Amino acid sequence: MREPVFTGVCPALVTPFDESGAINYDAFARQIDFQIDNHVDAVCVCGTTGETSTLSIREHIAAVEFCVKHVDRRVKVIAGAGSNDTAAAVYLSQHAQDSGADALLIVTPYYNKCSQTGLIKHYEYIADRVELPIILYNVPSRTGVGFTAETYKVLSGNPKINGVKEASGNFSLLSHTRYLCGEDFYIWSGNDDQVVPMMSLGAKGVISVAANIIPEVMVNMSRLCLENDFAAASKVQVDYMELIDALFIEVNPIPIKAAMDLMGMEAGCLRLPLCDISDAHLETLKAAMARKGLL
Repeated sequence: MREPVFTGVCPALVTPFDESGAINYDAFARQIDFQIDNHVDAVCVCGTTGETSTLSIREHIAAVEFCVKHVDRRVKVIAGAGSNDTAAAVYLSQHAQDSGADALLIVTPYYNKCSQTGLIKHYEYIADRVELPIILYNVPSRTGVGFTAETYKVLSGNPKINGVKEASGNFSLLSHTRYLCGEDFYIWSGNDDQVVPMMSLGAKGVISVAANIIPEVMVNMSRLCLENDFAAASKVQVDYMELIDALFIEVNPIPIKAAMDLMGMEAGCLRLPLCDISDAHLETLKAAMARKGLL
């Protein structure tokens, strides 16, 4: 059987920018250390939360290289490598592999809206050209295309495809996938508000936005689930729902970068077309953070 790339919590790291808009590598290093010090199981660089769609190819490659080097094998590094162009996804995947990343996170091709057959061909083409395990990423609200359970079943037969970050919010799809696919096609929650119910259906953990500011909470929640103490885990999930909701009051990563800046974590500016959180939503976020002792 394949082993899961990780079990537990993997923060979807933000990409911090300085006042000029360049990547702030000093802040990035501190962010990575903060996560590892709080016992996360992996880190994900250049995903959606890292504003990967606004990074140049050179910046993307450099960010992955920096993350791998700074982590220095303390935890697994999962590198985002998705694109709506299969050749570009291969290019990013091969560079991540050369950099020493442990796995790839590859989102469904956005905008093109390919068929299920196209999805299969896309991922198999990439898998044939890399050696790293691949985590699929299903987030149809962003990409306009999503997987069916039947497509997961086909892709689960590829030994390099380790599983999926499932962010569709579709529990019927999750249950159907668990039924059709083998025990070694792994699933991770892509939604912080659904960690416990997804893990109760067999997910191995979460690739988390909230972990950027509350890694210890997300680690505790996932470990309780892995220990089958879903009653205790549910209490944590419910207790942090106000904060989690506030972290998605506007499109990710707008609120999480605002929250990090409020905590002195130097997430920095957003790149257009994303812009600063509204004043009203910022007050909602501040209130939720204050009630959890984060301010």
